[in-house]
Amino acid sequence: MPQEPADDIVDATYRALCTHGYTDLTMQAIADECDKSKAALHYHFDSKQELLETFLSHLLDDFEEHLADVEGDDPVERLFALVDTMLVEPSAEEDAPDAEFKTAVLELKAQAPYEPVYRERLTLFDERLRDRIEELVADGIEAGLVVPERDPEDVATFVKTYLTGAQTRFVATGAPFEESRRLLHEYIRTELLVEGVDVKESGEVTA
Repeated sequence: MPQEPADDIVDATYRALCTHGYTDLTMQAIADECDKSKAALHYHFDSKQELLETFLSHLLDDFEEHLADVEGDDPVERLFALVDTMLVEPSAEEDAPDAEFKTAVLELKAQAPYEPVYRERLTLFDERLRDRIEELVADGIEAGLVVPERDPEDVATFVKTYLTGAQTRFVATGAPFEESRRLLHEYIRTELLVEGVDVKESGEVTA
């Protein structure tokens, strides 16, 4: 099924953000990415801000689906999988836009204090991630894998904050995710799992 015009424009926004970043993003740059005129973009969106609001909403839908689909045989394996997917290294391929897009999103976050709608959308990303981690920790306690004294909400807030900081550090300094991933894995193993439960390097839980 062919894409709806608005969907095509949202995809073009992704490509334009990767190429130009937020600061140099223009409606013309987005139009160039989808072979449409600038006037055609304004037929669907009154302004760049409205287009970016729609783009963030699409991104949030994809993010929620991604969080729901993390694989694993139990809650702890899924928690490790979530950490790994949030801290995945950008592709080494020359034309891969992963790193550039992370930079563009960080630029968008920098606008949040001045653009209430951006802040609202980005806050939802934060809340969805925290909620998913909290759910996995609570399920881990119920399954007898996570120490029952751990508060799922507190753990979720800590892990979510750590993940956000690691991503910001990567964008700002180029620090690889390997160290951040290793330290967060260690936190889960030593602070969350009940005695006798171990996790292999692959993320597989063993008792």
